[in-house]
Amino acid sequence: MGILKISEQMHENLRSTSAALSRSINAQAEHWLRVGMLAELNPNLSYAEICQLLIKAQHSGDLGQEVVRSTEPEAA
Repeated sequence: MGILKISEQMHENLRSTSAALSRSINAQAEHWLRVGMLAELNPNLSYAEICQLLIKAQHSGDLGQEVVRSTEPEAA
């Protein structure tokens, strides 16, 4: 676990969004980090598709790199 420095505005965004979605500030930040990482690695996926991947990974216990690997195009 490390320390992450973010702007006051981003922290306020995290605070208000986490309250609205009943998540801790850390859980909200981690959610945004996961979604952002998957969006960058898979620009063809929509937000809804990314959320579906995260839900499937949670159910199968494959959070983390397994989610990244499962979304990469398969070699022909």
